[in-house]
Amino acid sequence: MMPVITKIKAQKNNKDRYSIFADFGRGEEYAFSVDEDVLIKYQLKKGMELDDLSVTEMLYQDDIRKAYNMAIQYLAHRMRSEGEVREQLKKKEVAEPIIQEAIQRLYKHRFLDDLEFAKAFVRTQMNTTDKGPKLIKMSLKEKGVKGPVIDESIKEFVVEHQVDKAIELAQKNFTKNHKDSSRFLKQKTEQLLVRKGYPFNIIQIVMEELDTEKAVGEEMIALKYHAEKLQRKYIKFERYEQKQKMKQALYNKGFSFDLIEKCLVELFEDE
Repeated sequence: MMPVITKIKAQKNNKDRYSIFADFGRGEEYAFSVDEDVLIKYQLKKGMELDDLSVTEMLYQDDIRKAYNMAIQYLAHRMRSEGEVREQLKKKEVAEPIIQEAIQRLYKHRFLDDLEFAKAFVRTQMNTTDKGPKLIKMSLKEKGVKGPVIDESIKEFVVEHQVDKAIELAQKNFTKNHKDSSRFLKQKTEQLLVRKGYPFNIIQIVMEELDTEKAVGEEMIALKYHAEKLQRKYIKFERYEQKQKMKQALYNKGFSFDLIEKCLVELFEDE
């Protein structure tokens, strides 16, 4: 004899879910619970007989509905990529076939759209951070967004905007490292832009537009700053050895030999 539904009761803490009770030949017992959509789809009602195949199918559909609802709750806070939703459902120990079905429903009801997500992500990153396109693309990849979608979405970060952001970043670097030699300043700026994810063609444009070569007077001021520090550092050495060590250290900092010689003459003449 197949079990018969004896009672259907809305759950206290979740009015969209219903507990199904049935008689298995031993009197009324709790059988399982389902979402309201599953209840309506299978037209569950008191007195209905339950066979194993139907119950299995109902519970499968209910698992999909639960996964779908979990995903909706996760998406309520902000836009997410498909990859992020999949990862969240895996953390909740949802089976892969259930995840796949839930993802399809999310796309059907337009709760998921990786291209729109990626475009919005690119716009947010380029307007609120100093990251270049390479770093933004890397972040999208980490979120599970596919290559073609990433390539399409990064078009939001147009070349002109990339140049503007990179110039702003370079100018801040100039201010921060104004005591460096022109050669070091250029190297540090290029390295910074590479780390921030700007491509070579953008870096080239920036370095051409910005003059990293200091006037001789400015270069000498920077040189004297480092020379005086080195002079104090090597104070214990004999004059000749002190000068040689200073020359090597200053050259390693990117200053020219001619300027170094001139600076040391002035520095030691003052003693």
